[in-house]
Amino acid sequence: MATDVPVRTDEPTDEPSDEPTRASRPEHGHRDDRGRAQAQVDVAALRAVLDGRYAEVRDRVRDQLTEHAGVLEEAETLGTTEYRDRVRDLVVEMAGTGQAGLGFPTEHGGAADIGASLAAFETLAFGDLSVLVKVGVQFGLFGGAVLQLGTQRHHDRYLSDIVSGRLLGCFAMTETGHGSNVQALGTVATYDPAAGEFVITSTRPDAWKDYIGNAAAHGEIAVVFARLVVGGDDRGVHALLVPIRVDGEPAPGVTIEDDGPKMGLNGVDNGRLWFDEVRVPREALLDRFAQVTAEGDYVSDIENPDRRFFTMLGTLVQGRACVGGAGLSAAKVAITIAVKYALRRRQFEATSKDREDLLLDYGLHQRRLLPLLARTYALHCAQSVLVDEVHAVFSTDGTAPADADADAGADDELRRRELESRAAGTKALATWHATRTIQEAREACGGAGYLAVNRFAALKADTDVFTTFEGDNHVLLQLVAKGLLTAYSSDFEDLDQFGMVKFVAGLAVETVMERTAVHKVIERLRDVLPGGDDSDPESGLLDTDYQLAMYRFREEHTLGGVARRLKRGLDRSMEPGEVFSRVQDHVIAAARAHVERLVLEAFAEQVRSQPDGDLRDALGLLLDLHALSGLEADRAWFMEHGRLSSQRSKAISREVGRLCRRLRPLAGDMVDAFGVPHALLRSPDLVGPA
Repeated sequence: MATDVPVRTDEPTDEPSDEPTRASRPEHGHRDDRGRAQAQVDVAALRAVLDGRYAEVRDRVRDQLTEHAGVLEEAETLGTTEYRDRVRDLVVEMAGTGQAGLGFPTEHGGAADIGASLAAFETLAFGDLSVLVKVGVQFGLFGGAVLQLGTQRHHDRYLSDIVSGRLLGCFAMTETGHGSNVQALGTVATYDPAAGEFVITSTRPDAWKDYIGNAAAHGEIAVVFARLVVGGDDRGVHALLVPIRVDGEPAPGVTIEDDGPKMGLNGVDNGRLWFDEVRVPREALLDRFAQVTAEGDYVSDIENPDRRFFTMLGTLVQGRACVGGAGLSAAKVAITIAVKYALRRRQFEATSKDREDLLLDYGLHQRRLLPLLARTYALHCAQSVLVDEVHAVFSTDGTAPADADADAGADDELRRRELESRAAGTKALATWHATRTIQEAREACGGAGYLAVNRFAALKADTDVFTTFEGDNHVLLQLVAKGLLTAYSSDFEDLDQFGMVKFVAGLAVETVMERTAVHKVIERLRDVLPGGDDSDPESGLLDTDYQLAMYRFREEHTLGGVARRLKRGLDRSMEPGEVFSRVQDHVIAAARAHVERLVLEAFAEQVRSQPDGDLRDALGLLLDLHALSGLEADRAWFMEHGRLSSQRSKAISREVGRLCRRLRPLAGDMVDAFGVPHALLRSPDLVGPA
């Protein structure tokens, strides 16, 4: 259905001759009040595009969320213990429906559909985020580690109970003192061959396992990451299954503390774990990638310890895909509330003495919200590409292909590394976007947005941690840059940051560029314009090829600049650590430019895949707004590097304003297409009745 929100017909607007045309996407549909083609939105059709092949799964989760929408109010009224127990009960109830275990093998109660599990998790983020995170800990982290790092005996013993919610567990990796530096963990598991047991010990004060979900109250067993010592040799970080409670009390040798109140997610029982010579049998080692024999021999088909470590962590990439998707869903809730409010709330008689204007009729309000709406759509498309790739890579018998497999070729290895990079980068951009969107949407709702009933308080508090869990976003972008600079070479896992500096500096800059997966450096962007140059600064702005060329140029030029700076630093005999520290901001910029290009390409491909008509045109407006808003935001860089004149920069800003005005009549339908159940919006005074 087209929007039924009243639209002013006296809105100042440009003449038709001022509106640049889109050569690659002919205009269709109705005409606006100035005679220009105006796309219409069929909400059901647009939702079908966004939901994709997992529409049925997403709708089942929406129904389930609507049924339990009351937990959003309970989060504000229950005490901490009661709220935690309520969240636990909901998670166990969800487990009973099968919705939480879609990614697990069918023989253990799952559906062996990784993509469906990611889609369900993403949709679940429309609701209470403590429930979401509890689901993520139980089924994604704890269950996922047993599935991906364990072998058949672990699967047979544990997975059915995990999937059903009968066995609640933890994922105990992070330590107080090391955070992202997992290889330096202070927890040690020493093999005792006489007893056939591992002895697990927290070796120093900063080796507490910290911020561990399910630890403070409900977890019975933990996947504990520890440095494995066998025969006196440190074999690096491995994972073991360690009971942490017996009959509800801490297991012998295990100390448990509650992390206490947090900024948000207080329905999740985060806690600290300390181990004092805790003994577990040899079979507790999750030994898909390395085994310890009864005699005390360490055996692994992956000889290099760094490669073995990164291979193990690589199998857990689904967590990052989940967090990015969840952050994006929270952004959808926020932008939906803000747009609906802006289509109801009137303020000042700007164009009439008899009636105040709607907030969304003001150009500034459009500028605040509609570029964020367009970026939400763009990141949704990028997330969809990521989900499809995760599904493809991880769908072999429900587990990821191991490097140790005899038939695992170089192409599979490269694909896995590229997937890790895409997941890291998409998670970073999506969670940063969530933080920004929720804040702007809150402000756009004025004082009403500050009321807890209108959801922004919980959205802000509960999503804030998304930028740092499953990997700090800046660290994740360093991982992206590392892959770009080394082209995911065979030495990828062996290189720490300083090794990367030496590796890249040992190559000619041209070699670095040739080895990356990006396109050839574009020397003159005007070559991609449809006969245009700066004599007509508006020429080609709505040409997708031009937009993509600008994003690709920024990526390639930034990446080349990193390589040159690395090489120059070592040529001056600087220490690799100092070289890396000095270029770290440049490294992050290159990685971000790379992911921004991937996002734009994903959105452009989604638009191209639609048949000609109103739906394609509406999505095309969002695509243009996203692309040009990105160029506008980084106009200083493009002008510094000779890719924008001041005239063309101003033309981009004018075009962003035009696109906002053209999207204004569609905004309500655009947010309705996200399919956030009305009961989850709450905000009765902001969004109105269903």
